[in-house]
Amino acid sequence: MMSTGHVAPAFVHLTAHPLRWRLLTELAAGDYRVRELVERVGQPQNLVSYHLRLLRSGGLVTARRSSFDGRDTYYHLDLERCAYALADAGTSLHPALGFDPISSSPPSTPSSVRPAVLFACTGNSARSAIAEALLRHRANGQVEASSAGSHPKPRIHQDAVRVLRESYGIDISTQRPQRLDTLTGLRFDYVISLCDKVREVCPDFGDHPRLVHWSIPDPAAADGNNGPVGYPAFVRTAAEIDTRIRYLLPLLAHTPQEVKP
Repeated sequence: MMSTGHVAPAFVHLTAHPLRWRLLTELAAGDYRVRELVERVGQPQNLVSYHLRLLRSGGLVTARRSSFDGRDTYYHLDLERCAYALADAGTSLHPALGFDPISSSPPSTPSSVRPAVLFACTGNSARSAIAEALLRHRANGQVEASSAGSHPKPRIHQDAVRVLRESYGIDISTQRPQRLDTLTGLRFDYVISLCDKVREVCPDFGDHPRLVHWSIPDPAAADGNNGPVGYPAFVRTAAEIDTRIRYLLPLLAHTPQEVKP
């Protein structure tokens, strides 16, 4: 009989299945709905849904109702949990194979060819403004970060200003929301939507930027059913965005750049 000491870690068991690995690979790029995953992996919906349930049970994938259409659900890969699970799996094989979770080192590129990232949401007063500020902060000047909204609010939400100041030492008190359609002539390497609604109406920016969706509820509209309300909702939202930013940085470091004339 095989001893329990030789049983592969749960992470290895869970991710070894080819379809589950493919789903994780797709979700590593951004949040998707079931029908989108079905199209991307070319497998029946009942099979995709079954394996998503297993990944959710294993804690690697989370699900969140769309704020645009409550009949839809967005699935999200928890990269932080994957990093720790992978490190634990390596350590169980040999202590030398363990590693520290990802750092937030900025990409190292010449300033003339910095990656350009646009964060989009509806009001540009909370989520996208927080994301822009955190990317600027984490990238240490090596990324051109912008944000805009389809229907911008008159000003940045006071709790967005507060959480960035108190938790990250960033001041955006003088920043003002801007419209998405005023940026359509600019070049972006990544266009990241943080709002389920704006994902459907985001304009075409040309030059084939990589389109990524992060399904993150509006902390200003939190109702308490899915987490804290008021300022605590902004604290949680900023923490989630910051985690996603840290895992975005290595991708930006490997973004092919072209020097524009």
